[in-house]
Amino acid sequence: MIRVLIAEDQVLVRGALALLLELEPDIQVVAVVGDGDEVADAAARTGPDVALLDVRMPRVDGLTAAAELRVRSPGCRVVMCTGFDRPGYLTRAIEAGAVGFVLKDIPPEDLLDTVRRVHDGERVIDPALAMRSVVTGPNPLTNRESQVVRIAADGGTIAEVAEKLHLSRGTVRNYLSSAIAKTGAGTRAEAARIADRFGWL
Repeated sequence: MIRVLIAEDQVLVRGALALLLELEPDIQVVAVVGDGDEVADAAARTGPDVALLDVRMPRVDGLTAAAELRVRSPGCRVVMCTGFDRPGYLTRAIEAGAVGFVLKDIPPEDLLDTVRRVHDGERVIDPALAMRSVVTGPNPLTNRESQVVRIAADGGTIAEVAEKLHLSRGTVRNYLSSAIAKTGAGTRAEAARIADRFGWL
């Protein structure tokens, strides 16, 4: 029996995934949660073999949850399941320890096949997204540049970003200038849009 944990913030999608998996005689859904901050504790309680994690969730995203699972439940194999076909998400998911990455428009039978293959020790990656990731190349932004761009994109001023990250205003300006140059943008707002489109934030 393959024990599965589902983390998905949309109630309808969460319920549909659970129903689909529970219909299979060799799969048991042992935990269903609505946010990434619940994943590690739920896994510790229920001992899943496979975790299906959405990338974007309100409080803690699936990428952060995957990294925490790798530490707290190393035997649990993670599959990211998302509606966003952004190459940067794939790269970050692999770095976080995920062994599967599929899109939400995947046919049901392919999702079931992914769960079984990942459980059997395989790595399963959406082929079109893998190719886009190769073509796009690695994330050019450093972690700090990504943090600065993310906060600035949410409307933060230079002073607010500096205070939040405990940096000087000059340092924040330098990080923003670097991020703008690396993304080929003209403004910090455009840099944020480009970085978000590629899944770098």
